[in-house]
Amino acid sequence: MVFGIDVPFYEPGGYWLTRFVLQRGLAVIYLFAFVVALRQFRPLCGEDGVLPIDDYVDRFSFRERPSILHVSPTDRTAAWLARAGIVLSCMALLGIPSMLGTPVQVAVWLALWALYLSFANAGQLFYGYGWESMLTEAGALAVFLGGWAVATPAVVVWLFRWMLFRNMLGAGLIKLRGDDCWRELTCMDYHYETQPIPNPASWFAHHLPKRFHRVEVAGNHVVELAVPFLYFAPQPFAAAAGVVTLAFMGWLVLTGNFSWLNTLTMVLALALFADPQLAWLVGVASTVATTVGADLALALPNPSPSFALAILAWGYALVVLGLSYYPVRNLLSSGQRMNTSFDPLNLVNTYGAFGHVTKDRYELVVQGTTDAVVDADTDWRTYEFHGKPTDVSRRPPQWAPYHLRLDWQLWFAAMQPLRRNPWFLHFLAKLLEADADTLSLLRTDPFDGERPEHVRALRYRYRYTTPTERQETGDWWRRERLGTYAGPVARDDTHLQMALRRRDWA
Repeated sequence: MVFGIDVPFYEPGGYWLTRFVLQRGLAVIYLFAFVVALRQFRPLCGEDGVLPIDDYVDRFSFRERPSILHVSPTDRTAAWLARAGIVLSCMALLGIPSMLGTPVQVAVWLALWALYLSFANAGQLFYGYGWESMLTEAGALAVFLGGWAVATPAVVVWLFRWMLFRNMLGAGLIKLRGDDCWRELTCMDYHYETQPIPNPASWFAHHLPKRFHRVEVAGNHVVELAVPFLYFAPQPFAAAAGVVTLAFMGWLVLTGNFSWLNTLTMVLALALFADPQLAWLVGVASTVATTVGADLALALPNPSPSFALAILAWGYALVVLGLSYYPVRNLLSSGQRMNTSFDPLNLVNTYGAFGHVTKDRYELVVQGTTDAVVDADTDWRTYEFHGKPTDVSRRPPQWAPYHLRLDWQLWFAAMQPLRRNPWFLHFLAKLLEADADTLSLLRTDPFDGERPEHVRALRYRYRYTTPTERQETGDWWRRERLGTYAGPVARDDTHLQMALRRRDWA
């Protein structure tokens, strides 16, 4: 008994509340994802995007990467798909489909899955991250949760747990296989400084004692390699594993910008609680806040089973079982691949994050000039991005679970030669044209919509300031120029025009 409430040590009791929080959590993530698609898909992957959608249509058949955008590869279609996703996400968040009955609920979640699959498969490089396939897989599972008037088939909740298990264990195994620093317990000495997009707390987390960082890595191994096996244990062990997973992911949310990777994982972890455990947690919160009991929290509906929904859910479970063969084989392989889909519908995938931790942070600083001739006295002005560091005095902002796709991809580009990122030349060409869609992805345009004569990209090594340096200067970063990454280039630059004609963005 805690706070006067009996702690439930059993699984029976149904999943009405579990379904409630799973649907609302997934709806929030879908809402963010479609808002990102509405704002960013056109400049990045649209008809005249940095990676034009025609390249996707030319390189892949509909069967290989099914998408509504394969049938109608236009900016107008993409915009309407994103708007439809936003409307349906809001409806799901408000619980409208569930209240209208299971058939409507199934139709709405099936539509959300199909709509986002269309963006994930057509988005090419800018949609090549594990949280894309995570969202589509979770959306497909949500189809079988059912409406308010019917009981949630238990097998669907266990499928959510199976997905979470592959997610967490895959992340743990790829770390052990991918980088010595995970075995030496030193990765967190670098991670907060070199992660793709830091957030306001990252600087402070980086400067925590090294002993704390050693404990962090050891704790990471426990949470990702041992705790997942408790996901299939009886209560209260499964719920305890859920609490640990939620706390672990909450820390990652607090100290980084990982799109909706961590928040979606937290939503999946809610499947580790049956109604009695969730009701108890609600009751504890209510008791602590108002010093009253948990009677209201425990007064849950008792919906009736649906034979039709159960048949569909068990049928889908057999599909998941069959499709799990390759993800499991990959999970057990010494050559484990991370964040990979083995079926074009993204129904069962393999996951894994940060198998390798970079030890130095590299950044591309993009600049332009209105000078007709570039020389030592050229006045270069700097483009600022929403999330990635450029100005050393600017505190890293918080954006997740909103995803800054261009900023994220620039982090990868800074660690690779230009020849491996030909899309970057197209990005520079867009800046030379002062393309409004492209500029909408940036925080500042130093030319206020006017076209620069030349642009270039410099490569820097960034590091956090020490507490003493920060106190003296107010800066969050120190940086050292390493060289020129691209340019200077002008609109009529022969090399640039040849690269654009090749359109080799693979």
